[in-house]
Amino acid sequence: MVGGSEGVASQFTIYNLQLRNLGLLVRNPHVFSISNNPRPHLMAIFNNFWIFSFTLFLLYSPFLLQVARCQSDSDEAVETTAEEVSDIGIVGDDVQDFGDGSFPSAPGIDTICLFPKNSARLVTAGEETELLVGMKNDGESSLNIVAVKASIHLPFDHRLLVQNLTAQVFNNGSVPVSTQATFPYIFGGSKYLQQGTFDLVGTIVYEIDQHPYQNTFYNGTIEVIEAGAFLSMESVFLVTLGAALLVLLGLWIHGQIQHLTKKTKRAPKVEVGTRNTDASMDEWLQGTAYTQSLSSKSKKK
Repeated sequence: MVGGSEGVASQFTIYNLQLRNLGLLVRNPHVFSISNNPRPHLMAIFNNFWIFSFTLFLLYSPFLLQVARCQSDSDEAVETTAEEVSDIGIVGDDVQDFGDGSFPSAPGIDTICLFPKNSARLVTAGEETELLVGMKNDGESSLNIVAVKASIHLPFDHRLLVQNLTAQVFNNGSVPVSTQATFPYIFGGSKYLQQGTFDLVGTIVYEIDQHPYQNTFYNGTIEVIEAGAFLSMESVFLVTLGAALLVLLGLWIHGQIQHLTKKTKRAPKVEVGTRNTDASMDEWLQGTAYTQSLSSKSKKK
């Protein structure tokens, strides 16, 4: 029996040591504290990381959806727009196909672009928009304007074409030396364009001594809006998401403040010194040498 009890005790001791190494042994069974256990803090950090990642995903999801939708609908938008607005802004009878050819710019030729009565550069999807192209000829020969063309691209990568706009051809547009001229360009964005920011690239093609040249008169952003829509679903989603993020941020700051205030609190001080004994202590000490010494001292006083 003695040997059996010693074996059980040794096994129990080994089990306790294993639990202590794992951090699972509670030394005081009446008081349970997790302040010395780092695992809850690690779990809190892990949960905060996942909340932050999920928030970033929600924040960028409309932009990702917009990119995917633009890539899938770009071909359809180009074909539909070519059929609907194929006659916009054509001055001559012959329409030339310039393709994607690129020509150099001639020296001494400067261009400028202006959106009349539209300083915000807002383009309504499915409606016509007008801009003015100004050209100044400081070269040595007069030039002939061939056409004005433009295209819409995604802002982060111009290789992703959203829509090719109709080229506007000029048969008798010429700019003599040391003169300035302004040419209107009217284009119509596809009605399938999603509301958002895009890049517009505008190019004017001209000839000097039968040699083709081109200048980029505009390469910047435009804001596409929906016709008659003051508030889109994306705007509502972004506003709701922003409000939710602000609420979560406020709750997180409130929790951090409470956590810091709990740490700064100190244990209440216990006064150790002379204090009055209560009646229960007097009953315990009645008839002892301690009470007799106290009574003798009081009589001497």
